[in-house]
Amino acid sequence: MMNEFGKSDRPIVPEKSPNKAGSAAAEGTEGRGLAKGNPRQQNTLRTQRRGSVPSALERVRAVARKDKGTRFTALLHHVYDLDMLRWAYFQLKKDAAWGVDGETWQHYGESLDERLQDLSHRLQRGAYRARPVRRTYIPKADGRQRPLGVTALEDKLVQRAVVEVLNAVYEEDFADFSYGFRPGRSQHDALDRLYLGITRGKVNWVLDLDIKAFFDSLSQSWLVKFLEHRIGDRRVVRLIQKWLRAGVLEAGKLTVSEEGTPQGGSASPLLANVYLHYVFDWWAAQWQRKQVRGDMFLVRYADDIVVGFQARADAERFWAELQERLAEFHLELHPEKTRLLEFGRFAAQNREQRGEGKPETFHFLGFTHICGKTRKGKFALLRQTIRKRMQAKLQAIKHELRRRLHDSVPEVGGWLRAVVRGHFGYYGVPTNSPALRAFGYVISRYWHRMLCRRSQRGPVPWERMKRLLRRWLPPPRICHPYPSCRARVLT
Repeated sequence: MMNEFGKSDRPIVPEKSPNKAGSAAAEGTEGRGLAKGNPRQQNTLRTQRRGSVPSALERVRAVARKDKGTRFTALLHHVYDLDMLRWAYFQLKKDAAWGVDGETWQHYGESLDERLQDLSHRLQRGAYRARPVRRTYIPKADGRQRPLGVTALEDKLVQRAVVEVLNAVYEEDFADFSYGFRPGRSQHDALDRLYLGITRGKVNWVLDLDIKAFFDSLSQSWLVKFLEHRIGDRRVVRLIQKWLRAGVLEAGKLTVSEEGTPQGGSASPLLANVYLHYVFDWWAAQWQRKQVRGDMFLVRYADDIVVGFQARADAERFWAELQERLAEFHLELHPEKTRLLEFGRFAAQNREQRGEGKPETFHFLGFTHICGKTRKGKFALLRQTIRKRMQAKLQAIKHELRRRLHDSVPEVGGWLRAVVRGHFGYYGVPTNSPALRAFGYVISRYWHRMLCRRSQRGPVPWERMKRLLRRWLPPPRICHPYPSCRARVLT
């Protein structure tokens, strides 16, 4: 039976109910029985302490966990609660760029209580208005510019509160293989799942998916329909629509579009996850359960997706049907970046028998994944820093060192130590030691060159440089265990 969400044998979206409908109107979805409905009262007083905010959302989380068909018709009071708004304010970055309002975190906090009280009243009355997003650009590793939206401070604050409330609902719905921008999940959790799926599963083919301009192409009308599947509080949905329709301000020109969501806001990652949950996650899980013939695993971090297959026929059929699925929701795969490659324990052996070269590699979350071997000749999945990404990072550090040419050694050394420690903290995975050593070596050469350029006594001796390096730069080290060891500890 066809429904508005595509090809499915049962509906996944309930009929829209009135804003003040009873529990029976807000229930009954996906063929389930009537839900018990939303809690009619908070489990804490309206004037809560900051520590009691999570307990108020715990009841929402419990209902969402118990019945996947419940529509929550009363959520806005969690958003405009003063303790929630105050908590959201302190979650914002203190040194973040200002939006079109020119408001900074420090200035807003000078009269925080009065401003939060006024904001709470405006949210209750429906008088809150979203500001346009200021468009800026950040460089990408390939030399292009990535558009980024800078949101006004009050919009950031309200978005952070709304995200906290909606997370209580959607964290019970999202798929286990979804990792992007979710509380308690990180890039390394996604990398671990990918590692274990390839090394422990019967994987012979990897489908590396790239959705073309996802954040600029998603349909806002479909997004609202997806939200209404679980969120029956029209006031919360209208808040999100205000952010989507606020537009983008660039070079003094306001642009309003019915497609896309600006990157940079607190709500954008959650909205992207909701969209892909219904467009991809739900569909892919159903496809895996009903149609796959061999083994299959999925990993998704935001719009970066990797799918592993045992049989090539399954991979090709999944690829073809996924293109049709995405087209129904105004999305498409990037024709040049989406690839099906032979990868896994037997890829090198099979390609050698056919007279072909080494297995291809693919990128995921900053790492190049390579089919390698251990010293005993067994299959090993190697992960190395993407070459272009490391080169771009080194060039950025080189330019910054030039700018800091006349700063003191402790100032430059402290900054370099923070940069290097952060790099090793993310890229310090097993099998990536050569890239870590190369990164540290190049930085030491850049710093030595800078010190020699500004010195009036000639080149800086390497003996002195070695002392500075030991004092300020941390040595390359592996910060993460093997995924199999971490999985054993967690389970």
